[in-house]
Order: sequence, then structure tokens, then C-alpha cells
Amino acid sequence: MERAGVQVVYGFVNMKTHAKLSLVVRRENGVLKSYAHFGTGNYHPATAKVYTDLSFFTCDPALCQDAGYVFNYITGYAKPASFKKLGVAPISLRRRIKKLVTDEIEHAQAGRPAAIWAKMNALVDEEMIDLLCTASQAGVKIELMVRGICCLRPGIPGYSDNIRVKSMVGRFLEHARIYCFGNGHAMPSQHTKVYIGSADWMGRNFDQQIMVANLRDERQSWVLHADGTYHRISNAPDVFAAHDYFMHNPSLSGRGKALQQKLAAQDEQHAPLVKKSRKRKAK
Repeated sequence: MERAGVQVVYGFVNMKTHAKLSLVVRRENGVLKSYAHFGTGNYHPATAKVYTDLSFFTCDPALCQDAGYVFNYITGYAKPASFKKLGVAPISLRRRIKKLVTDEIEHAQAGRPAAIWAKMNALVDEEMIDLLCTASQAGVKIELMVRGICCLRPGIPGYSDNIRVKSMVGRFLEHARIYCFGNGHAMPSQHTKVYIGSADWMGRNFDQQIMVANLRDERQSWVLHADGTYHRISNAPDVFAAHDYFMHNPSLSGRGKALQQKLAAQDEQHAPLVKKSRKRKAK
């Protein structure tokens, strides 16, 4: 790559750079325009065939500016004072996640819906485990999908009885990290705060690495019990399997906000025709 003219930066000596992030800045009609891509997986053709990951491509100015701050931090050691939308380890990710969990505790104590859905590869950070158990005791409903090591014991009465832990093992390696917080509303909801990233809830991910931050499955899922044992939910051929679903529905692009905007635009186009039709009937 360097022989081709690419400047390669290896990051910090004492920290692993683990974020999956790219930023493109180009001139369009005489104005600089930025595009950012945030992913949960590596830019690698081999793992792309066997890992399940998410990616988010955006031109949102705040996210693009935050992405620029991350690259400046890695290449110039200029620590950003703050980020508008990103949670970045080791600067702000731990603090951001703790604040989001604490907010759910406050919602539960105020009698509002409170829930956390999180998907990760490992859960071993003691501080986060203690905070999740505190949230459980406050009445927050917590659904976790942890593919690998999970040091939290769910279902212990009076301690973690509002926490459910699943592990999904199937044709593909579950690799995406997703964190969802109800934000005072029952999930799923448009008010939910959703984060994707490359960080598991481990001490090294929060403090020693550069990080940027499918509960419905039954056929490939295993449930963790309070005694540390797992049992498989179901292996029946007619139950829902997330890997099969996403093989047949490979992209959800354009089915959310973009679809709503498209339908709204179509409604506006048809509105004058409807008015004309009503006028003709009136005559």
C-alpha cells in the first residue's frame, strides 16, 4: 500500500486500534462533502463470508466530524475534547454506556418503561456487570446476546432476575455489537437509542483499545441459567433462525427512515391529483 502512495499509520504503541471506520471527503459542486462508514467487522473479504456484521454509511455532518476527530486522534495524538454522537474508547465509551444504563434505572424508578437489549461477543467487565445487576434490581428488563464468555449469572432472585442471556451459534460467526436502550419507551420504538460498534464489554475494550460504538432467534440460540449451564431453545425446523432469515434478506437498507421519506414524497405527489379529482366530483 505504501508503494502505491498510501500513507499507513499504525496508531498508538500501547493501545490496539480496533475501530472499523472510514471517512471520505470530496469536492461536490465546489463544496467539500464528507461521507463516513461505521462497521462492526473488519474490511476483510474472508471474514465477510463467515461473520455476521453491520455497517452504517452516512453523510451526517456530526458523525462525519466525529470520525475526523478519531482519525486526528490516532494520527496526531490530538485528544478530542468531546464527541457529538460517537462513544470512543478509551476517551468516552465507558462513561457513555454507564450513563445510558443509569438513565434506564431512572426511567424504571420513575415508573416509565425501561429496557436494555445488547449483543456482544463477551461480557467480563466487573463494573458493567455490577451496573447491569443494579439495573435489574431497579426493574430494568435486560436482554443480552453474548456469543462467547459471559461472567454475569442471570436469573438470580433479587439480584439478576430481570436479566436474560442467550448465545447464538450457527452457520455464521456472530460478530456485530449492538446496544439498545429504551429511553423511557417500550422497545422496539423510534425513541430507542441504538448504537453499533466494535467493542465488547471488557476492560481492555473500554480502557486499552481504540473503539467506536437478533434476540428473536430460537433454532441456533442457547439460554444461560443461573447455575452457569446452557440449554438449547429449540432445534425444530419450523422455528425462527436468524441466519436463514438474513441469507434471504441480505439488506435492510431503505426499509426504515428512507422508506418513510419515500412514501411521504409519494403522498405529496398524489395530493394535487386527489384535490383535482374531488373538485371534478363537486362540479
